[in-house]
Formats: sequence, structure tokens, C-alpha cells
Amino acid sequence: MTSTAIETAYGPARAELHCVPEPRAALLLGHGAGGGIGAPDLVAAARGARAAGVHVALVEQPYRVAGRRAPAPAAQLDAAWLTVAEALAKEFFADLPLVFGGRSSGARVACRTSADGQAVAVVCLAFPVHPPGRPDKSRQPELDAVQVPTLVVQGENDPFGRPETAHHREIVFFPGDHSLKRDASGIARTVEEWLDRILRPLD
Repeated sequence: MTSTAIETAYGPARAELHCVPEPRAALLLGHGAGGGIGAPDLVAAARGARAAGVHVALVEQPYRVAGRRAPAPAAQLDAAWLTVAEALAKEFFADLPLVFGGRSSGARVACRTSADGQAVAVVCLAFPVHPPGRPDKSRQPELDAVQVPTLVVQGENDPFGRPETAHHREIVFFPGDHSLKRDASGIARTVEEWLDRILRPLD
């Protein structure tokens, strides 16, 4: 494991790199709004990705590196994320396809930046379709805007809602709520199998 700091317009971000011997791609994973990169589903997804032969970067946004829990505005999150992705691609992941991903708020960032960052796929953990009890405040359009293969891992009882399916989007439900901490091995296996399948044409 290697940790590296990346300067962004909003302060330093940090990436924890978990690399594999013969990589097929690199997966960048972002954390939730108030959480960190140690969330059980992020750790499980990282484990599954490495099993599929994929480098993993667990990315901490500048506000978290600075010790704040309240998230930065969406535009700042997206800009910092793209800066990190570009820096990692140049220094560590040269010539590898990039997969964007994250949990909750991090999943939204991955979706919004997937086109500009030229991601070949997106992994969403606990995508927050709407605030609890507010289905009128839907973020489904952020998911719908993604044009590349997308995996959504969602809790069956997530108060943040259930995403809609689409032809290039797979949704896998697990027992539990927004935390997705009840079946780490199942999440790891799902991410591994999905990445292996969607990366095969790129190998």
C-alpha cells in the first residue's frame, strides 16, 4: 500500500494505492459525504477489484484531508476528483483504462465526472437516489447521464431509495441499509465478477 498527496485547487487530496502485479485497469473509489475510505463496502469493493487484476486508489477529498466532515460543494468535489484522476493516471496508472467509483456522495461524483474523466465504467455503492423521505428530490438523472457500463450495489432497505435499471446498468441488491456492511464478501465477489466481465473486451 502506498499513500500519495495530490494538490488540487481546493487543497491537497490523498490517495491510498493498492496495486496488483499485472493490472488490467485502475479503479478510483471515493468516500461518502461524512465518512472515510475505511467504509466496509469501499474496502470490500477494493478487495474485489484487486482480485480482478485491477489497481485501486481510495481517494480522500480535500475537505476530509483537512479534517472537515461537512462536504464541499459538488462543483469543488468534481473538480478535485478530476485533478486526482489525471495526476494518478500520469504517475501511477499510465495507459490503463480508468474506472470511477465510490459510495454515496462519492458515487455521485463518479457519475458526474465519468465523461470528462474518460472512465470506461462506473461502480456505485449505495447510490443516494434521493434524501430519505424526499423522493421528489431525485438524483436519478446523475445516474442516467452515465454512458458507460455501470454497476450499482444497493441495500434492499436503503432509505436513500432504489435506482432504476437501464440497458448498460446492473443493480445488485444486498440485505441491509445505506451502510452496506452486512455482506462484505458478497460485495467483493460482485465487484470482482462484474469488473472481470466488462474489462474482458479491453484486455
